[in-house]
Order: sequence, then C-alpha cells, then structure tokens
Amino acid sequence: MKVLGITTQQEVFIGSRDRNFRINEFLIVEDPAQGDLIGEIVEAKTFNRFIPLDMGGDFVDSSVIESLKAMGYDVNNETIYIGRLRLLKEAQYPVLTGSAVRIPKFEEVRRLLIPTEPEVGLVLGVIKNTDDLTRDMDKKYSNLCKTFDEGNFYEQNDIPYILDYKAMHEYPHIGVFGGSGSGKSFGLRVVLEEIMQKEIPTVVLDPHYEMDFSLDSPANDKFKYSDSFKCLQVGVDVGIKFEELSVGDLKNLLNTSSQLTDSMNNTVEILFVKGSNYYSFFNKMQNLTEAQEVGSVEKIEEKFFYADSEEDKQRWIDRKDLYQKYDKTCPNQSVRGIMWRLIKLYNEGIFNRDITELVDGIKAGKLMVIQGSTRMIQVFSTFLLNKLYYSRREYRESVYRHESTDFFPPFIIVTDEAHNFAPKGYETPSKSILKEIAQEGRKYGVFLVLATQRPTLLDETITAQLNTKFIFRTVRASDIDTIREETDISPDEAKRLPYLTTGDVFISSAKVGRTSYVRIRAAHTQTPHKENPFDELNTIKSRENEDFLGYIRDFMPISTSVDSLEIIQSIYERYSVNYTIDQFNLKLEELKKSGLIEVEETFLGPQYRLKE
Repeated sequence: MKVLGITTQQEVFIGSRDRNFRINEFLIVEDPAQGDLIGEIVEAKTFNRFIPLDMGGDFVDSSVIESLKAMGYDVNNETIYIGRLRLLKEAQYPVLTGSAVRIPKFEEVRRLLIPTEPEVGLVLGVIKNTDDLTRDMDKKYSNLCKTFDEGNFYEQNDIPYILDYKAMHEYPHIGVFGGSGSGKSFGLRVVLEEIMQKEIPTVVLDPHYEMDFSLDSPANDKFKYSDSFKCLQVGVDVGIKFEELSVGDLKNLLNTSSQLTDSMNNTVEILFVKGSNYYSFFNKMQNLTEAQEVGSVEKIEEKFFYADSEEDKQRWIDRKDLYQKYDKTCPNQSVRGIMWRLIKLYNEGIFNRDITELVDGIKAGKLMVIQGSTRMIQVFSTFLLNKLYYSRREYRESVYRHESTDFFPPFIIVTDEAHNFAPKGYETPSKSILKEIAQEGRKYGVFLVLATQRPTLLDETITAQLNTKFIFRTVRASDIDTIREETDISPDEAKRLPYLTTGDVFISSAKVGRTSYVRIRAAHTQTPHKENPFDELNTIKSRENEDFLGYIRDFMPISTSVDSLEIIQSIYERYSVNYTIDQFNLKLEELKKSGLIEVEETFLGPQYRLKE
C-alpha cells in the first residue's frame, strides 16, 4: 500500500494491488519526514481493465494515475484498489507521495479508540471494520458483547466501543437521532441497560410503553435487570401531591392544558396559598365565582339574610369576604379559566398519588420508568423534573455553603420523542426545565439523554448542548442538515446517513473529538412490542375461532335459520359471552373459511357441521 498523487496535510490517496479498502478502517502512513500518521478511510473504489481509470472523475485524477504507473502498477490490466485517507490529525507538511501505508498495531490506536476501561464505561457496541486491529488486542477487550444481524447473533469480532460516561461532567448530555426503523429505540435500550449495570440513578419518560426490561434476549447470559428498574404509570402509581405544589409548579401544570393569560397568572398568585389541598383551593375559587355571579355586596347580604339555615348563611358570609377581598384583582373569567384547567387535571388522576416511590428508587440507584400518554407525561414531568433538579441543586449548593443536608444523588433524565417535550418555535411547560438542565445541569450533576426522530424539531438551544450524538439512519434532508451543523460528521458520512443499516450508528463525541462508526451491540432484553402486529392479528383470530368452536361444539350441527337464538342464549348462560345474530353468523363463516367446520345447504338453509 502506497501514497499516490498530489497530497495535502489533511488527505491523501492510497493504492494497493492486493488489499481492498473498507470505509472507516484505520491505517498508518509511514512518512519518512514526519513519522507515522494515523488516518481513516473515507472513500474507497476498485478499478480494473474493464473500467478505464480516466473514468474516476474527481476521485481519481491524472496525478494518481501517473503515480500508479511510476510505482509499477499495470493500470490497463491489473485490478487496483484506491482509497481516500483522511488524517485524524493534520500533518505539518503535505505527505510525501510514495510513502508506505500499513495496518496499525492495537497499541498505536488504543488511545484513540478506547477512551476508558470496560468496567468504568458503557460498552455500547463495536467499532466497525476494526477486526484487523484485534489480532494483538488485550484480552480484556474481547468477548464484551455480541452483535445481532439478519436474525443471528455473532461474537465480538471488532474493537469494542466504550462510552466514557464520567466525561459527561465536562461534555454533558447525549442526543439519539434516527428515523423510524433505524434502531434508535434499540440503541436507547442498550444505553439504559449499561446505565443500570453501573447503578446510575435515572428517570425515563416513556410515552410508548416500551422501556420494560423484564424479558431477557438470547444474547444475555450475564445480567439480570429485573431488580434494577421499575415502571410507574402516571395517575396510577405516581402523581402529584397537591399540598407540595408551589405557585410556580401550579402555574406550570395549568399551562399544560393551554397557555395561561397574564390575568390568570396574576389570579393564581393571589388566590393560591402554598400547603393548600386541592379541595380547599377549588372551593375557594368556586365560592368566589358564585359571589361574583351575584354581582354586589348588597345582593350577597340579601342571600345570607334570607338563608334557609345557619350553614347556608355562613357560606354566604364567607363568599362575601372572598368577594370583597378578591373581586377587583381576580376577574370572574380568569377564575373560571383556572377552575376549568384544574378540573381537567384532577379528572386525569394526576393528583391521586405522590412521587415518594420514585424518589426512593432514584436514591437507591435504580432506573425509574415513567409511563403514560405523551400529554400525561408532559403534565407530570413538568412538576417532577423541577422537583428532582432543584432537590439536587439545593444539595450541591448546601455543600458549597458547608451546610449539613440530606444527600440527593446526581441522576440522568432520558426521554424518547424529545421534540414533544422541548419543541422548537413555541413554549411548553416541560421545555423550560429541560432547557435549564441542558444549560446548567452539568454543574449540579444532572444530565440529559434525549432521543428523537426529528432533530430539526428539537429546541436549538438544547440541541447545541448535546455533546455526544448518536446518529442512526436519517432520510430527511432538513434533519441531515441539522446534524451536520451540530456535529463534526463529514460530508462523506452525511451522504451515507440515508443508507445506514438498522443498528449501525455514527457516534459523534466531543470528548473523543471525532466521529466513530459503530454497530450497536445486541440488547440483553427485549421490547414488549417485539411481536409483529400481523402475526398478533393471526394469533388473536385463531384463538377467538378456537374459543367460539368450543362454545358451539355441543350444538352441532347448526341450522342458523332455526337454532341461532337458542344457541346464543345458551352460550350467554354458560360462558357469559354475548353475541348478536349477525355476529354469530359471521363467526360461523370465519370457522368455515378457516376449515374448522363445513357447511351443507338444506331445505332449512345452510347447516354448519364439524368437519369429518
């Protein structure tokens, strides 16, 4: 392998007659003047006598062809392999043409490819096309993971990719980008498995109900995750204790239904008293609106003057006090708007629970998965993230002040569909806290892992703070442009994004200072949505047919014109399953199509019987 043509300090062409080149493999140029220079193949082509070299265009110019001839290559008859090698570090001078090129030894690239040891890093996969470097690799880097491709599991054959998560203290936050079917959720699952192994406290916002780690995959023979995570459903397992809300928390929650007006914001600040329960606050507003509807102090006094009971009289006295105190500063329309939003939150069950179990799990170093609809998680996360972030922040600030306080651990926040929680172009309650964490969280030990199919739709301030980015297959030109702006991904790598295989990913790391081409390892657990929906359809249909056949077997043969009503009644009495006439006849037709029964035409109409 030799350097060809006119060279620069950044890139050179190399040629070989017996070794083909692979994208992203590492090679060393032995420059007599500058010493060994490490580079990475960014483009490769093969030429033979059937494809004239002058068809190479921009990739192969006349200087390359002349170099090949001068070095003894028979350009008209031999198969020639040519690669474009980009140096990892800019050379001081242009590389000498004719310099030898060789495969590096593991120790020569170890510092570039393995930033930390497996026991203190996240083993996320393998660096593709590095199998030549494993011949003299330390054994401790072997057999760390398996890969999955085309339905089969494979033993590790390349150098492992190990993410130094402790470097997030200097280079915070991770972005996971990729289109549907690219392996984005699969990659996020692997990241979370590694986080659980390191017992890092983590909160996962899961609107798709897929981050469950109970079911092991065939690739897992080492770890058990069942005790390392817990799934909690908003409104069922976790919620918000109204008494713990501050006025800011309450305004954030009310904003999730629709944006509060300035008048509503002012009304909440006036009426809400920290420590109030839901019913006292709601009754306060309801009594105020009833008084405002009466319209004046005189008319309210008439109400308690003619009251039917002492209890009713006292209620109107209380309403009069509220009216005199708040009518001028709390317009009726604003109070009603707040009540409508509050009722909506209450009906969704958000105030039925608290976050005690979740906080206990975080303090125990577990991965706590919050599940629910996107809207419910938006509502809940607005309160939760503020509560957790400021708990951690207050602890760190008390340490700086040398004050004694209870420990609150550093933690990671993970969310899929992040553009729903922090969209570009408009404000949402959850966006403000995520934005603050993106900008300030590093100082307090709070970090983000944000996954999205549409990085273009994610808030730009947050995107700019993601120092490590996982880039799976991406097709949209606008998303690719965003990725190119926010990472050090090269134009050649950007061109490959629409064609990446599922599970292949470019990982751009500010800590490493370059982009790695990685195959994500096989996950140790399986998603609960693994089953193909069309297989599910067939399975359910077969099960329903078998159940229905069991219901009617004792009544066969069946003449629908005579027997249907009586059989339907008997099925209901025996099995508590009810059918209409039309449903019953349709189920019989389904059994016939499935080949479980047959039909015979009689003078009484079709008669269904068991197949002989």
